Amino acid sequence: MPQILVEALAKTYRVAERAPGLAGALRGLVRRRWREVHALAGVSFSLEAGELLAFIGPNGAGKSTTVKILSGILRPTRGRVEVGGLIPYEDRIRHVARIGVVFGQRSQLWWDLPVLDGFDLLADIYRVEPARYHRRRDELVAMLRLEPLLDQPVRQLSLGQRMRAEFVAALLHDPAILFLDEPTIGLDAPSKLAVRAFVRRLNREQGVTVLLTTHDMHDVEALAERVIVIGQGRVLTDGPFESLRAGILAERRLYIDFAGPAPAFEMPGVTVRARTERSLELAFDPARIPTPQLIAAIATEHAVQDIHVDEPAIEEVITRFYALHDAHEA
Repeated sequence: MPQILVEALAKTYRVAERAPGLAGALRGLVRRRWREVHALAGVSFSLEAGELLAFIGPNGAGKSTTVKILSGILRPTRGRVEVGGLIPYEDRIRHVARIGVVFGQRSQLWWDLPVLDGFDLLADIYRVEPARYHRRRDELVAMLRLEPLLDQPVRQLSLGQRMRAEFVAALLHDPAILFLDEPTIGLDAPSKLAVRAFVRRLNREQGVTVLLTTHDMHDVEALAERVIVIGQGRVLTDGPFESLRAGILAERRLYIDFAGPAPAFEMPGVTVRARTERSLELAFDPARIPTPQLIAAIATEHAVQDIHVDEPAIEEVITRFYALHDAHEA
C-alpha cells in the first residue's frame, strides 16, 4: 500500500464579497454576499515510501493547500487522504509524530530563544527519549554545520541560517515523511545548494519520503525524478521530469562563440534565438537535425572559438507546458 494516498481530494472556501467604498461596506452589513473558491477540485495521487516527489504549479494552484491537508492542518471538503495508514486531520497527534514539515515562510522555532533551547522544547513536545534526541540532534547539527549558531536567538539568524535550523527542528523526532513547502524561498545561492544537498542525502541515504512544493525550478531539476504539475486545483500531469521535458520541449540550444563577428545564419529547422556581436544562440530539434551535423555545418564555414549544446531551462519547459494546456482547454 502506498505511504501517501490521495483520492479525489477537494477543498472549497467561502469568501465574503462586498462592493467598494462606504456604500458597499454598509450594504455588506445588511446583506453579506459569498462566493465559493475551489482550491482543490479532485486531486488524486499516491506516493511510495522513499520517493521524492515535486509538486509544482503557479500561485493559487493548490500546492500549499494539499500540503496543509496532508500534514493535518486543514480538513478537506471531500475526498480521501491517508498518510502512513492514518487520516491526518482525524488522528493529528499520532500523525504529526511521524511527519516533519518545513514551511519556507513560517517558523516553528521560538523567535527570542536560542536555537538550542528551541530544539530542546520541540524534543519535549514530541516526547523524544533523551538519548535518542541528543544523538539525532548532534547528527543533524553536524550535517547542517549549525554548531556556531546554537546559542544565538533565532531572530538574529540570517534567512539561510534560520532555514538550516528549521530543517533540524523538523527532523528531531526522526520522521519517515518530510513535507517541504517552498523551503528555498529567498535563500542565496550557497544556501540553496546546501538545502538541496541535505534533502537529497535524507532521501537517498536515510530513505525519508519527501514531498516538495516549490517555485524554484532548479530545486525540481536537482532533486526530483517524479513531478506532479497542478493547476486550478487539478492534476495536469504526473510522471518523470525527463518525460515532461521531452514531451513538451524536445528542442536543444546550441551556443556558439566566433573568433570574429557572428555571421548571418539560416538553415531549415534552425531558429536564431539570440545574437551578440560575436555569438549566436540557436534552437533546433535533434530529431530533425542531428547535433553533429549542425555543428559540422557551422564549424566548416566559420571560425569557431567555443561551442556547446544545452537543454532549455526548466522554467521554459514549465511555461511552455502551461501555455499548451491553456490552449487545449480553450
